[in-house]
Amino acid sequence: MKKYINKLFVICALLFLGVSCENDAILTSLKEVNFSGPIEASSNAIVISTENENLSVLTLSWPAVTFPVNAPVTYALQFDLPADAIGASAWSKAVRVEVGVDVLSKAFSGSDLNKMAIKIGLPVDVAGKIVVRVESNLDRKIYSNPIELSITPFAKKVVFGAIYMPGSYQGWDINTAAELKAIDSGIFQGFVTFPETQGLGFKFANERSWSQYYGADANGNIVNGSDTDFQIAKAGSYQMTINLNTAKWTATPFSWGVVGDATNGGWDNSTNMSYDHQLKIWKFKGALKVGNLKFRLNNTWIINYGPKNNNDGKVYLDDPGAHYISEAGIYEVTFSIQEKDATTGLYPPTATYTVKKI
Repeated sequence: MKKYINKLFVICALLFLGVSCENDAILTSLKEVNFSGPIEASSNAIVISTENENLSVLTLSWPAVTFPVNAPVTYALQFDLPADAIGASAWSKAVRVEVGVDVLSKAFSGSDLNKMAIKIGLPVDVAGKIVVRVESNLDRKIYSNPIELSITPFAKKVVFGAIYMPGSYQGWDINTAAELKAIDSGIFQGFVTFPETQGLGFKFANERSWSQYYGADANGNIVNGSDTDFQIAKAGSYQMTINLNTAKWTATPFSWGVVGDATNGGWDNSTNMSYDHQLKIWKFKGALKVGNLKFRLNNTWIINYGPKNNNDGKVYLDDPGAHYISEAGIYEVTFSIQEKDATTGLYPPTATYTVKKI
C-alpha cells in the first residue's frame, strides 16, 4: 500500500511542477514594461483659426513599447485638462483617440484639434493648457509620461442661408429637393442619398424655383445656368459641400448605420441607413435577428450612440448600451440627430430613434 501511495505522491508532484511551469510561462508577460522615451510634439503652442483649420497643425510621435510577448501593440492618445490628470480620478474625463496597431504617430488638423480642445473645456480665443499621454495595450495598458500643450481654439461664425439640390434621386422636383445649409459665406453643406434604382444626375438652385440654377462645365465645375448635370460617381449616401466662391463641389461618402449582433454585419460592419432629406432622418428597413443594435457613423466607433434603456427613445453619445431585438423579423429603424454644433464642430450628446416591426 505504501508503494502505491509513494507513486501517487510522485505523480502529483510532477503534475504540480508541470502546472507551475505553465504558470511561469504565462507570468513572463507581467515583466515591467515602460516607454523608452518621451512623446514628441511638432509644436507645443498652437493657435487655431480659419486659416489653418484644414491644415495639419500638430503631429505627436512616440517610441514603440516592447512587451515580452511578440505580438501587435495597440496605441491610443488621451487628452485632458492638467487639473483632471492628477489625483484619485486622474484621466477619468480624458478624451481618448484610437491611433491603431503598431502606429507610432498621429497628425491632427486644426479643425480636429479645435474640436478636441473645446470638448475638453478650453475657452475660445484664449491660450489654454492641455496634457496628452500615450496608451499602449497588449495584455495590459502601459502609459507614457504626459506632455503639456498650449492650445488656442476658436469659434466658427454662424452663417445663414441655403441652396437646393434637385436631381434624379428625387425626380427633379425643385419643391422637394434636398436643402444644403450655409456653413460659411458662399459655402453650403448637407446630406443626400442616391438610391441604386435611380439616376445619379443633379443641379443646384438658389431658391425652390428654376429661375436661377447651376450646372456643370466640361470639368464638372459650377457654372450659372448650365444645362449639363453634375454626376455622382455611384449610388450611396454623401455629405455634399458646395463652394460658390471657388465654383467647386465635393461629395464625401457619409452614412449613419446600424451595428450589432441583431444585424447581418454583426459588431464589425455597419449596415448603412439611407437619408430622408425631407424628414431629415436616417432610415433602415430590413431583416433583424434576435440581438442588440446601436448606431454609429461611417462604419467606425469614433462617433457612436447607444440607449441607456429601451423606453425613452433616446440614444446617448458613446453610451455602451444597445437596443435589444427580442423577435426576429422585418423592421423599420429610424435615427434622428441634430447636425454638429456650428461653433464647436461637436456632435450632440443625444439623438432619437425608433424601432418598429413591420
